Amino acid sequence: MRIAVLLFAVGFCVLNTVTSLKICAFNVQSFGESKAHNKKVMGILLKILSRCDLCLIQEVRDSKGEAIRALLNDLNGYEKSNSYSYVASERLGRKTYKEQYVFIYRKNMLEVKEHYQYPKPAGEGHNDTDVFSREPFIVRFHSPTTLVKDFVLIGQHTCPRNAMKEMDQLYTVFKGVHQKWKTDNVMILGDLNADCSYVTIKGWRAVRLRSDPRFRWLIGDEQDTTVREKTHCAYDRIIVHGREIISSIVPGSAQPFNFKENFHLTEEEALEVSDHFPVEVDLKPNHRYLLRNEL
Repeated sequence: MRIAVLLFAVGFCVLNTVTSLKICAFNVQSFGESKAHNKKVMGILLKILSRCDLCLIQEVRDSKGEAIRALLNDLNGYEKSNSYSYVASERLGRKTYKEQYVFIYRKNMLEVKEHYQYPKPAGEGHNDTDVFSREPFIVRFHSPTTLVKDFVLIGQHTCPRNAMKEMDQLYTVFKGVHQKWKTDNVMILGDLNADCSYVTIKGWRAVRLRSDPRFRWLIGDEQDTTVREKTHCAYDRIIVHGREIISSIVPGSAQPFNFKENFHLTEEEALEVSDHFPVEVDLKPNHRYLLRNEL
């Protein structure tokens, strides 16, 4: 009897201390050697990223890869109870300007199963099929601690002047992912420039991600993902597809993270980090798995 009571008590404590899996997307605005060598900026970045179990970082501009390695090293030192790793895209861009997508994740909570870079159209030049300035980077994760075990993340940073065409083309990217990996559980996230002067009411109707009710836009049009007080735009978005992953979303968890207010920064201090706020969402934990492994 005492053993049963003890096991119940332990299980109750475990269930009450279990946390969800936080997925983030953050346009860090020209992240390279300059920011990596700025101790103040890196200190703020570590506080932001340590909140996330999985984070898509955009606008990584370091051709040598040293900035990301420095960030990962600092993050592992900052969060000693967790071990972080990353998976990165190719350097992307039509001309000399190049960026990378980088997914940083906790190795004790997530496993990368597969990943691939969305291909550029074959041939020279830029025809009508060459929509993306920076092709999406697609990663399939396994997450044993959450209700949804396997899901795919499509990272995208659109070109502002072509944002609506790129967002619409992400529908085609999704269909390719569905055909390749036979999964409905897909999350599209990143700086889509999906608001203000880059979109129109008429244009929205032609964006298939927007018109298809199977896709849930978790960051609403009324949100503000920009740091500057003079702007109010929902540029950064999280969009999910699939009954299983949609039902696994923690209600009310999808939102921008205002690090300026949370860390009591001036606008100038916050802008040294980025002109965007990260966006985030939580996935519900699998209590049975966690209880079984704790006991």
